[in-house]
Order: sequence, then C-alpha cells, then structure tokens
Amino acid sequence: MFARVAAFAVLALPVFAAATPAVLPRGSCNTGEIKCCNSVHESDENAITSLLGALNIGAGVTGKVGLQCSGISGVGAGQSNCKASPVCCENNSYGSLISIGCLPIML
Repeated sequence: MFARVAAFAVLALPVFAAATPAVLPRGSCNTGEIKCCNSVHESDENAITSLLGALNIGAGVTGKVGLQCSGISGVGAGQSNCKASPVCCENNSYGSLISIGCLPIML
C-alpha cells in the first residue's frame, strides 16, 4: 500500500509543477498595477545580475526582471497602450527603472 502512495506522489509532482502558469490570464494580477516593460529578462542573466548588484538589490532576486516599466492604461476594455511586454510584478518599488518577480500577462 505504501509503495502505491509513494508512486502516486512521485508521478503527481510534474502535474503540480505544470500547474504554475507561464503567462497570467487577464485580470489575475493581484500584486498591484500591471506594468508595460520595454524588456523582460531572467534574473540570472549576466547583465541583469550586474545591474541588480550596482543598485544593491541583487540578493534573493529570482524569476523575471522588467526594465523601464510604466503603468498601463486601458486594461479591462480589451485595449492597451503596451507595445512591449505587459507583466505583473511582485516588486515595483524601484520606480520605472526595474520591476522584480515579473510574470507575463495576457491583455
């Protein structure tokens, strides 16, 4: 019996990992304002780690990082003025220069 439970648990792990969305659906950004970033990068890219280090915010940053981000108007009406990368980010406290913990979002 234990072997069956253990096998089920091991086989179910990829299903739970696949349940984490790579792109958030419209209206699901619960961390604040949706941002439009000129570019979005992985936090472990050399240029990004250098930038984060220079700004003294490199420790513990994971996921995607948005650069040169601004707020988006017109969301919810099916229209947006974002021509680059619309994202939902966990930490937007660095002004328009950088947003941390970003996930792409469908508008």
